[in-house]
Amino acid sequence: MAKESELVCVHTAQGWDLAQIYKSKLEAAEIPVLLKHEAAGLVFGITIDGLGAVDVMVPAEYAVEARALLEDAEEPAADGDEDVPGESDESEAEGTA
Repeated sequence: MAKESELVCVHTAQGWDLAQIYKSKLEAAEIPVLLKHEAAGLVFGITIDGLGAVDVMVPAEYAVEARALLEDAEEPAADGDEDVPGESDESEAEGTA
């Protein structure tokens, strides 16, 4: 009989859709995934105050690899300061002079 592995949370996504993206990324790496969430968040469409939180759960032996994969998929910062390839601050300064 196979020993059951303990599931651990490797990431908490805000919303079901984002959790599905994380799940797909892990499954593509052949890591088994379970999404754990409160049903009320999906039923009522509420994504605030923890109701929209979805825990991405994997077997403990995959936790390190899963966390590393999900680090690359982190949500971008909302402050608008992301670097855009091919653009630089110098080109903006030259255009105003």
